[in-house]
Amino acid sequence: MLFTVGGLFALYEGVHKWQHPEPIEDWPWVPVVVLVISIALEGFSFRTAVSQARQGKGARSWVQFVRTAKAPELPVVLLEDSAALLGLVFALFGVGMTLVTGQGRWDAAGTLLIGLLLVLVAGVLAVEMNSLLIGEAASPEHRRAIAGALVGGPVQRVIHMRTLHLGPEELLVAAKIAVGPRTTGAEVARAIDDAERRVRSAVPIARVIYLEPDLDRGEDPGPDDGARATGPCNQGDPRDQGDPRDQGDPRDFGVPRDPANPDDPDDPDDPDDPDRP
Repeated sequence: MLFTVGGLFALYEGVHKWQHPEPIEDWPWVPVVVLVISIALEGFSFRTAVSQARQGKGARSWVQFVRTAKAPELPVVLLEDSAALLGLVFALFGVGMTLVTGQGRWDAAGTLLIGLLLVLVAGVLAVEMNSLLIGEAASPEHRRAIAGALVGGPVQRVIHMRTLHLGPEELLVAAKIAVGPRTTGAEVARAIDDAERRVRSAVPIARVIYLEPDLDRGEDPGPDDGARATGPCNQGDPRDQGDPRDQGDPRDFGVPRDPANPDDPDDPDDPDDPDRP
């Protein structure tokens, strides 16, 4: 908000100066001295911010550091100090050219550059802070480390995984892991505990971990390939059950038969049956 309001006001002031240019007449070199001292002080502040950010930047570029940082303090300070330092340079350029040429529009041009710079920084901060507010996934390095740490023992592979930063130093991990079809419940529980320990050892900020075991639907390398379940009830393919017309007369089920003639059911509804009442 601060950068947006400041940038819009600077743009308004720059347009006004461009439409009504005025030379600098009173105390012409005072603005130059003030700006030079301000650049020196702001440069010292920017140097301190850079030295602090180098500790967490690693091998990343500065653009990557600003875009992937999970703690907003350092990116905000870096952008603020760099915008302030560059804005002072623009102001010194505009004032200096106005003093040299006597044309007030140079001062207006410097003011417009400052306004554009502030609006640009406000947009970058809005995008980055919005991603931190709604939640960011772990970095690619952390995701690869977590996926590699999950596999081991009964855990054959990671089916899918989701990560979410709950804070700069707190990461949530949710994953579905594949285990063998002959793994017992006790073995699955031990495998989950071992996987959580490996993940926390590889990525210490992974503090909240949820793992869901599931059967691996891939080919079983074991010799008993036909033992895999084909469904939740292991019913197999209904087409393998045969034609229901080959199952016989449904009336034959549960009907008592004559022991002397097992091929002739004793049907009480048979009109030719002499035993029919």
